[in-house]
Amino acid sequence: MIKTIVGVIEGIISCIESNDFIGIPIKLLALFGMFRLPYFFIGLFFTRKFKPAKVQHKYAICIAARNEETVIGNLLESIRRQDYPSHLLTVFVVADNCTDKTAAVARKYGAICYERFNDKERTKGFALQYLFERIRRDYGIETFEGYFIFDADNLLQQDYVTRMNESFDEGLKIVTSYRNTKNFDDNWIAASYAIHWLRSSRKNHRARSVLRLATNIQGTGFLFSNIFVKDGWNYTSLTEDRAFTADAVARGYQISYNDAAVFYDEQPVSIKIALRQRLRWSKGHLLAFKETSWALVKNLFLGRRYADPITTPPSLGKRILESIRHRVASFDMLALLVPSSIFYTANWLIRTVLVGSILCYTAGLAKSMIYDVTSLNGNLFMDGLFMIFGRVRIEVEPGLGAVFASMGTALVLQIISRIWQYIKRISMAIYVFISERRRIIYIPWYKKVFYCLTWPMFDSIHRYTSYVALFIRVGWKPIPHKSKITIQDVQK
Repeated sequence: MIKTIVGVIEGIISCIESNDFIGIPIKLLALFGMFRLPYFFIGLFFTRKFKPAKVQHKYAICIAARNEETVIGNLLESIRRQDYPSHLLTVFVVADNCTDKTAAVARKYGAICYERFNDKERTKGFALQYLFERIRRDYGIETFEGYFIFDADNLLQQDYVTRMNESFDEGLKIVTSYRNTKNFDDNWIAASYAIHWLRSSRKNHRARSVLRLATNIQGTGFLFSNIFVKDGWNYTSLTEDRAFTADAVARGYQISYNDAAVFYDEQPVSIKIALRQRLRWSKGHLLAFKETSWALVKNLFLGRRYADPITTPPSLGKRILESIRHRVASFDMLALLVPSSIFYTANWLIRTVLVGSILCYTAGLAKSMIYDVTSLNGNLFMDGLFMIFGRVRIEVEPGLGAVFASMGTALVLQIISRIWQYIKRISMAIYVFISERRRIIYIPWYKKVFYCLTWPMFDSIHRYTSYVALFIRVGWKPIPHKSKITIQDVQK
């Protein structure tokens, strides 16, 4: 890894010496990616563990639901079955613009349900904002020490709250949990989502919890202290979870992870719904980068710039360590928010397609000017093609012919690069199936093979929806949930 970092630094110096300032941001992006390389190995063997809690804290469970009469009863039943004292749990549901019996079902299971009708402010964030306003009015925010956020399609393992309480009792202000999937084997789309969430747990959450950094919350299945809603819920964008995460990190808070607290959710099975959701995520990602990146950059160089009630470590040594931890967490979160695929594609279009075509028009496409295939070092797919067909040499005289040849060569090399990336991502799905084999429902081996082969399409969809999200306005639409699976079904 050190050798790779030195190589990136040498590349930056080379760009400066050659006045290739377009290449500098791309070299810096490589540092963002390398920064997380150790996470894979840490997450393979370690995760943060918590001692049994000394105090059982009082919590509110908050659920935003839109037309979820089919599934919300199963969630509320799984909450009722918790081994945590029921008098310390209060369940709140906001039935947001519902046209079905969601509110009636919620009340049937004993939840306190508020109905909201505002079709102009449609996101889940607005529904949560309304719910916290009602909790403040009727109960008081500080009545509850912490707040859980769930989606109506979730199911909680019986000891879920007990495990999360162990993290909260250690003084952590934000904690996320292990996300499993109740309809893993419905089809390749649901399986791809399931692998995505399990990859996040293994590759990101576990390592960050061990290193005491800040992982990212992902929509549902998390707990936070009442201090975050003392002035209301202020995250109403398309991806309120990402905005909340980035803001919390910028304000100096850890976001930890409890691997023993398990919940299940339902994944989309329709490509249309999946594309709609991924487009919303991509737009929300861009908005979170726009809104929070500058604060993270300031924290990286200047330290925490907010006056939140975080306990100041008593000794100078601990203060220095906390300062380092916070700066590293800020860098890590900035790396997560940077839309790297967009920057890489822009770099390719400008340097390889546009500038390369102009040079070829005036000077031709000579053997010495063929695109530098060394950029594909480590591409075993390309190496295999070279072994079969040999190295292709192209030489075209100056003019439009050279321009088209240049563009065609660039496109072919890009396709080969993408094929190689697809092949490499298959290994991540294999890793997930092996490392999480004890916690995944039974799936026949031939289906696992199929899901490993189709899984990379999930990341590919994200790449292309990121491009689209740059240019269009994206609205919020609910994701339909129809699964009747109960917590007893997934825990057989």
